[in-house]
Amino acid sequence: MPHIPGVIPYKLSSNENPYEPLESVKKVLEENAIPQINRYPEMRCTDICRRIAELNNVSLDNVVAGSGSTEVIVQLVSVVAGAGDEIIYPWRSFEAYPIIIAASGATGVPVPLASDGRHDIDAMIAAINSRTRLVVVNNPNNPTGAPVTRGEVSRLMDAVPEDVLVLFDEAYFQFNTDPERSIARDIFDEYPNVVIAQTFSKAYGLAGLRIGYGIAQPEVVSAMLKVALPFGVSDLAQKAALASLDALDELQNRVDTIVAERKRVMGALRGQGWLSVPESQANYFWLPLGSRTAEAAARFRAQSLAVRAFDGEGIRVSIGVPEANDAVIEVCAGLSADGFVW
Repeated sequence: MPHIPGVIPYKLSSNENPYEPLESVKKVLEENAIPQINRYPEMRCTDICRRIAELNNVSLDNVVAGSGSTEVIVQLVSVVAGAGDEIIYPWRSFEAYPIIIAASGATGVPVPLASDGRHDIDAMIAAINSRTRLVVVNNPNNPTGAPVTRGEVSRLMDAVPEDVLVLFDEAYFQFNTDPERSIARDIFDEYPNVVIAQTFSKAYGLAGLRIGYGIAQPEVVSAMLKVALPFGVSDLAQKAALASLDALDELQNRVDTIVAERKRVMGALRGQGWLSVPESQANYFWLPLGSRTAEAAARFRAQSLAVRAFDGEGIRVSIGVPEANDAVIEVCAGLSADGFVW
């Protein structure tokens, strides 16, 4: 990122929470950073898993922790699929999916998104066959921010065979305010083949500590624990996650602030003519720029704005602090004026 005198650089490329951890969480971090650093953490992450189980009205046996929700997904794929098996996932979506699937030896079956950046549920259903072991739903989808509705989820779940697991990757679900939003916990009791992956990285602002969790049937969790990275979640991460769950009202205020900024940014973009931008339900938005992606990315770099460019496809921009968002709006206005919108 070039240094421009008088211009403040902002990192808007990784969908991180732009604010520091809550004060109560910072206190826990300060008090616990050194005393336990010479000891391995409690490997089962019992306290945080028990707390998550209580909040979700499930058993401890239904919950598994990992080094971020990405590791939880790695655990799941490792135990359900291998050579000769297939895993269906939306694309473009979370970049780790094809990497994780390839490492397992399974075959990935990417299903292109619909033109509006949403999951193509009918195409995903059509891709299911006797080799399918897992179907992945990324809700809201990363990088487009488009949600999956309750109706779409019902249609998918009714079509998936009972012996095929369906993973709902919900890293950003706290930001989803869509009236028709689907939260996987709401269907978990109805469909035993549902697996949920969530994280403390985004809304909770603990990305650097790497802690996430999964909710699944006990036999699935038991298998995932056998392949989990030993001591993968630090003691500090576990304590910070517990403190975060003790401050849910404060957390919601943070989420509301980010959602309000998202609404402001999206409103500005609509006013500039960006009608092709999907209505985001996450803490980022997607600029579908196609062949002009690299050219547009250079405009952001020139203003010390780090964004995530997918060459030939588009740019994902995280919602940051208001000053960062103002800079993004200004760059987008210039792009619109120069004919980048469609």
